[in-house]
Amino acid sequence: MTAPVALDYEVVDVFAPRAFAGNPLAVVFDADELSTAQCQALANEFQLSETSFLCSPTEPGADYRVRIFTPFAELPFAGHPSVGAAHTLVRTGRLPAGTLRQECGAGVLDVVVDSDGATLSGGRPTLSDGPDPGLLAAAMGLAPADTTGVPVDVAGCGLPFAYLSVRPEVVDRAVPDPRALAALDVGEGVSVLSWNADTGTAYARVFAADLSWGEDPATGSAALGAGVWLVECGLLAPEGTSSYLIRQGEKLGRPSVLECTVTASGSKAVAATVRGAVVPVAGGRIRIPSW
Repeated sequence: MTAPVALDYEVVDVFAPRAFAGNPLAVVFDADELSTAQCQALANEFQLSETSFLCSPTEPGADYRVRIFTPFAELPFAGHPSVGAAHTLVRTGRLPAGTLRQECGAGVLDVVVDSDGATLSGGRPTLSDGPDPGLLAAAMGLAPADTTGVPVDVAGCGLPFAYLSVRPEVVDRAVPDPRALAALDVGEGVSVLSWNADTGTAYARVFAADLSWGEDPATGSAALGAGVWLVECGLLAPEGTSSYLIRQGEKLGRPSVLECTVTASGSKAVAATVRGAVVPVAGGRIRIPSW
């Protein structure tokens, strides 16, 4: 059989209330035969924050495997590539709606797909102390007085992020200083956010630690970690399941809505989910790099 010279792909907007909002994602089908170098070259060609490559599963019980690449590197896990990939598999008729078992670098995770979008269950929650809030604020171009007195933690459910709580009016003023940020342990990046307890909503901006992808319009992995941080700081209930909402991407002109839950036991998060809509915007075929 002759090897294919091109593969089908789609571009979808994830965590998007409409087309041309949320976080764009390229989804490449039938990618089993692609090498890591070929995946990296294609992700660099798309020049989106991430590209999902869909492959046959290798783990028992998994329905499919996804490899996730930024234009610069492969990731073990990410939120919007997982949500977008699962929904695209269902919408295009490759898998039935319902609970899908996704294999990725972080393990085998559940993704529940419906007609509008998908809900992703994160991996095992992790938590560690973060930098001093004043130091992190300075690295993000803000003043210590802009913070709210809530500790910074590095939290995640697959990918860890640092969470800096600031006053609502200063979120959009954040401008990271790459040198100062590189000197701090912030995991994959920093979520600068304001929390509204009355509505259970955070307005967030998320920046990469090394700024290779700059600011992200919607970050599912950071939304999952936010629940871990909110429980740790006493901003969400210490027992049971709480719902919260993340607004992101508005500063970039790509408004995003991430609907989340976190389940806690003994004042510690034990699980989290993130849900969002997925809107298809483009599709076609792309040549496979020849090396």
